[in-house]
Amino acid sequence: METEVAYELLSVLRVYKDGRVERLRGTATVPPSLDEKTGVQSKDLAISSDSAVSARFYIPQAALGSRLRLPVLVYFHGGRFINYSAWSPTYHNYLNTLVAEANVIAISIDYRRAPEHPLPVAYDDSWTALKWVASHSAGNGREEWLNSHANLKKVFLVGDSAGANIVHHMSIRLGEENLKGIEVPGVIMVHPYFWGNEPLPAETTEPEKRSLVERSWNIVNPTNIGCDNPLINPAMDPRLSGLGCNRVLICVAEKDMLRHRGWYYREVLSKSGWTGVAEVMDAPGEDHAFHLFNSTCDNAVNLMKKMVSFINEDK
Repeated sequence: METEVAYELLSVLRVYKDGRVERLRGTATVPPSLDEKTGVQSKDLAISSDSAVSARFYIPQAALGSRLRLPVLVYFHGGRFINYSAWSPTYHNYLNTLVAEANVIAISIDYRRAPEHPLPVAYDDSWTALKWVASHSAGNGREEWLNSHANLKKVFLVGDSAGANIVHHMSIRLGEENLKGIEVPGVIMVHPYFWGNEPLPAETTEPEKRSLVERSWNIVNPTNIGCDNPLINPAMDPRLSGLGCNRVLICVAEKDMLRHRGWYYREVLSKSGWTGVAEVMDAPGEDHAFHLFNSTCDNAVNLMKKMVSFINEDK
């Protein structure tokens, strides 16, 4: 086995010269289950015929015995497009709680990751998943939970970090393409993974911190455009005004170095000509993805309540 390292990203990734990839975080997995604490049932299913795209489904067990149709939450996990998966205990536990609190069906997408699959593969996989969800609109899709229990007129896209970046790009694509079968009234972006070549006012100028973001991005999207690529800098995207939803919740954290990009996203979105409503929720004293790793702290509980309120606003 090759032991000589081609390149590495500190505490995130190591790639060997023979092409072998070693992920240094987010590798643990848990199986689907009936979570006794929340009463949420989960199961795994391949979405694409070649099994390249899979997902973990969550539903309140009580809903299985009723005729009630629940909103659908399509979730995209974070991890720089490199780490974690839909099977990670971090996301499994969080989604059990979110599904129980919001009383929704959730579908956590397991998209293919870089560096083996650089962008736009994760975007394409996520779009494949949305089309698959929409294929259940007539009640004759492959997944009975969606056929019998989903309200596809209330589909919410939710993601954190790189997953929030995916939410943005799926919203852009919804605005461009007429995806029949689902309606997306709102999206939630938690600590979105956005950046730019030039620092914003008040954004960190420390070379080491900026270099970490830039190196990560160049691994998942190896082009010569850098971080002014519209894929990571929405301010550079002329399609922003066509965002395909009416409501956006952007969640940021005071100590997160990506925080200013979340606020800036709302600013440029509001000035773009988009006619929807965007709001920002800021978590004082917290850092990136705090809600996943300390889900019972006051700020995480408040974030959960805000997300549940946002999802159920139209009920």
